[in-house]
Amino acid sequence: MTTSPWWYVRKQTHPLDAATLRTMESWTEYTRLVTALLVILDPFAAIPIFLALTEKYSAIERKRTAATTTFTVALVLILSAVAGEKLLQWMGTSLASFRVGGGIVLLLMALALLRGQPDLIKTTASESEEALEKTSVAVVPLAIPLLAGPGAISTVIIAMHRSQADYHWMLVIACILAVCAILWVVLRAAARIADFLGSIGIKIINRLFGLLLAAIAVEIMANGLKLLFPGLAH
Repeated sequence: MTTSPWWYVRKQTHPLDAATLRTMESWTEYTRLVTALLVILDPFAAIPIFLALTEKYSAIERKRTAATTTFTVALVLILSAVAGEKLLQWMGTSLASFRVGGGIVLLLMALALLRGQPDLIKTTASESEEALEKTSVAVVPLAIPLLAGPGAISTVIIAMHRSQADYHWMLVIACILAVCAILWVVLRAAARIADFLGSIGIKIINRLFGLLLAAIAVEIMANGLKLLFPGLAH
C-alpha cells in the first residue's frame, strides 16, 4: 500500500480555497452594488432640493414626505430589478447594449457632480420650478426622477444579471433596501445635516461621489463593450 505524497492533501483542499475566494468575490459584488446605488442616488445632493420643496412643511409633514419618497424609490428600484429583463426582451435590447448605454448615463452624471453643476439627467430646471407649485412633492420630482432616475434603474437591472445563484435576487433587493434605509435617515435629518456640513461640505461630498461614480461607469461600459465585441477581451 503506497502512501500519498505530502503535497496530496494540499492539492485536495485547493478547490475549497478557490470556492472560498469566489464567495468573497460574490460578496464584493454586493458591497459594490450598495456603494454604486448610494453614489447614484446621492442623498446629500438631494438635501438642498428636499429642503426647498418642503420649506413650508411642518416637521411631521417633512418626515412623512421623507418616508413616502423613500418608499417610492424602493418600490421603483425593486420593480425595475425584477421586471427589467422582461422589459429589455420586449424592447429587443441586449443586456450588453444596455450596459454600455447605462454606463454612458452614469458617466454623464459623474461629470455633472465633478463640475458641481445641476444634474440635468435626473431633473431639469423646468421640472424643479413646476414642483414648487405642487402640494405633494414626495413622488415627483423627489422620488422620480431626482433619486430613482435612469442611472439607478439601469444599475439595478444590470446587477440582477451579474449572477445565476438562487439567492442572488434576494441579495440585490436587500442591497436596494439597505441603501433606501440610508436615504430615509439622511432625508429625515436633512435640516441638521445641511446646518452641519454647509454648502461647501455638501459640494465636497458630491465631488467625491462623482469620482467614484465615474470609475463605476467606466467599468460597466467596459463589461458591456466586451460582450458586444468579444475581441476586445483578448
